[in-house]
Amino acid sequence: MPCTVFTIANQKGGVGKTTTAVNLAAALAEKRVPTLLVDLDPQANATSGLGIEKQEGASIYGPLMGDDDVLARVVETGRKNLFLLPAEVDLAAAEIELAQRPDYLLQLRRTLAPVATADRYRAVILDCPPALGLLSMNSLAAADYLLIALQCEYLALEGLGQILRVVESLRNAEANPRLEVGGIVMTMFDVRTRLSRQVVDEVREHLPDKIFETVIPRTVRLSEAPSFGQTIFEYDAASPGSFAYRALAKEVITRFGLNR
Repeated sequence: MPCTVFTIANQKGGVGKTTTAVNLAAALAEKRVPTLLVDLDPQANATSGLGIEKQEGASIYGPLMGDDDVLARVVETGRKNLFLLPAEVDLAAAEIELAQRPDYLLQLRRTLAPVATADRYRAVILDCPPALGLLSMNSLAAADYLLIALQCEYLALEGLGQILRVVESLRNAEANPRLEVGGIVMTMFDVRTRLSRQVVDEVREHLPDKIFETVIPRTVRLSEAPSFGQTIFEYDAASPGSFAYRALAKEVITRFGLNR
């Protein structure tokens, strides 16, 4: 069973990146795609968003430094087909220690190699910190595809250009020649505002083959769910956010052949 690695990255915080990572992973698992969510953010929001308590020494930090087997750190989430490699605050030290290693951009790829060959997961989703630091850059070097969570506001378009340039730089430097922009997920869409529609239209005009048809609405239910340690499907299965992430999962499965 081939494994496809996605990273969900954006240098800007508050764009729905972790919300997308958690709920897309859960939606894929619902659709019988064995999925591993890897939390790379020292704040561990994806971990707590799934109701998993942060535990000292439980993150990918040890394997990243070559001290432990990465597969031993994977935990069950209590949800069928959904697994988690949790995070905790020790990952903050990884930013400093990675910089001291010769192949500092390739450490995560090497660490995750056993995951890719374990024949356990069809999709691996990497949730990054809200900055283009070394953990995020490592995730880009380890991924097959970048999924960009892009907030429906004009300032977000400036950030889009920056991250596209970073992808091109990584390819040109041969840190990850196979890396592709897999798609752009428009988040926090407010149907009441002309601005949201204009931003989506502009992205569709310039990157028509990259933007997903599904847009994620701005809804308080998506914001509330993580505080209960629940996905949107558990917190409010009938909400617009729930329908949107299920639709996004269908698009992802079709676009990347995850049902093969």
